[in-house]
Amino acid sequence: MTNIILIGGGVIALVLLVVGIVISATGDKTSIDDRLNKYLEEDKKIETKDSKGALTDWVNRSVEKSSFGDRISRELARADLKFKPGEYIALYVIAIIGVGLIAFMLGGRLLISAVIGGAIGALLPRMYVKSQQSKRLTRFNDQLPDMLNLMVNGLRAGFSTLQSMEAVSKELPAPICDEFRRVVQEMQLGIPMEKALANLLRRIPSQDLDFLVTAINVQREVGGNLAEIMDVISYTIRERIRIKGDIRSLTAQAMYSGRALALMPVGLLCILWFLNRSYVMEFFNKDHLLCGGIALGAAGVLISIGYFVMTRIANVEV
Repeated sequence: MTNIILIGGGVIALVLLVVGIVISATGDKTSIDDRLNKYLEEDKKIETKDSKGALTDWVNRSVEKSSFGDRISRELARADLKFKPGEYIALYVIAIIGVGLIAFMLGGRLLISAVIGGAIGALLPRMYVKSQQSKRLTRFNDQLPDMLNLMVNGLRAGFSTLQSMEAVSKELPAPICDEFRRVVQEMQLGIPMEKALANLLRRIPSQDLDFLVTAINVQREVGGNLAEIMDVISYTIRERIRIKGDIRSLTAQAMYSGRALALMPVGLLCILWFLNRSYVMEFFNKDHLLCGGIALGAAGVLISIGYFVMTRIANVEV
């Protein structure tokens, strides 16, 4: 009976985690104003009332006031996930407890099994956020040349920089339209263009975008033909994207091989722990505990060195 309760608790925790992720991924764009308040720090001045419980409100307020909460907000904004820092931490704890309980029951009710499961559960939310950030950044960079062409055409037709950005927010697909819509809304609220573009660069840590922001800021200070500058930047970015694509296709095998070879021994050790624990426990046998510790330590060092070397070989700066 106890086993059923614990396994059921772990499954319920994982279901809650999946539901939270699905709600975040399918949420509408009505939270743009809330995001603007975060980056303009207006939410620190205005107290809002909603239907959430006092505990959730207290957690959100406590986390958001800290530097840790600010980092979480930045990471979630870069991934375009509609979680508050307190909600993300709650899902993080649910993942640790849920996977830990399941591993505890499947691993013979041993504490180390729960620790292994908890470690895996702790990695899952972070991996999901990083994956969403990478996908969104790649889509944004791929859309930059089209955005620059649209802005150049607008500037040559007599539009102002703000009007050109507004055209981008209406004509191009997500995610670039969402980000420039936020920039336009911030500027309409009275935020200087330099600050609004700095907020954009904070949400989208793209080197190509940094070129564009720097060019706009310099042109506003010293003058010049912004359309011509953007035309040159557009050509440069297109060439960078083309070269990056060629490099990515040439180094993909090395990159994925490094990840697979680094994760394979760790994953195999975890699988053997749950399927054949007596075999793994030979590393911790009292008769040869020193040899087992040296073997595991040497394996960890060699795996780390191999992964570092393979990623460095595959990492080519453009």
